[in-house]
Amino acid sequence: MKTLTEHLGQYAEYHRDRRNIASHFIGIPLIVLAVAVLLSRPGVEVFGLWLSPAALVALASAWFYLRLDLRFGLVMAGLLWLSLWAGAVLAVQGTAVWLGAGLGLFVIGWLIQFIGHYYEGRKPAFVDDLMGLVVGPLFVVAELAFLCGLRDEVRRAVEKRAGPTCIRHGKALG
Repeated sequence: MKTLTEHLGQYAEYHRDRRNIASHFIGIPLIVLAVAVLLSRPGVEVFGLWLSPAALVALASAWFYLRLDLRFGLVMAGLLWLSLWAGAVLAVQGTAVWLGAGLGLFVIGWLIQFIGHYYEGRKPAFVDDLMGLVVGPLFVVAELAFLCGLRDEVRRAVEKRAGPTCIRHGKALG
C-alpha cells in the first residue's frame, strides 16, 4: 500500500493551480455528499443507525484513511459520518427530493471540478488512477490543514514530489 505522502503527492501532481485547488474545496464535498445521498437507499434503521450501501462505502473509505494516517483518518471518518447523516435524512424523504438532491449535488460538484481543471490545464487525477476518487476528499482535508499551518512535514513531502502550488501564467506562490 502506498503511504500518505505518496497518495497525496501523486494526486497533487494534477492539482498545483490554486484556482483548481479552491474549486476542489467546493466540488469534492458536494460529490461526497451526493454519493452518500444516492447510496443511502435502500437502507434500514437498526438501533438508531441507518444501514445502507453508503454506510458500507463510508466504512471502507474510513478504514483506508485510518490506515494511511490516524489524524487525517479520524477527520475523514467524522466528515464521512456527517455525510452519512445527511444522506440518511434525505433517503427517507420522497423519491423526488432524495434523487433530485443527490443528482443535483453530483452534477454541480463535477461541474465545479471540471472548471478547476480547466484552469489547471490538466485532466483529473482519477482518469489515470481510479484511487484518485478516494484520495480527492483526503487531499481537500490535507490542503485545509496545510492552509491552517498544520502537518507541515506532510506538506513539505507532497511539495517535494509535486512542486509548489502556483497560479498558471504567473509566478510560483508556494
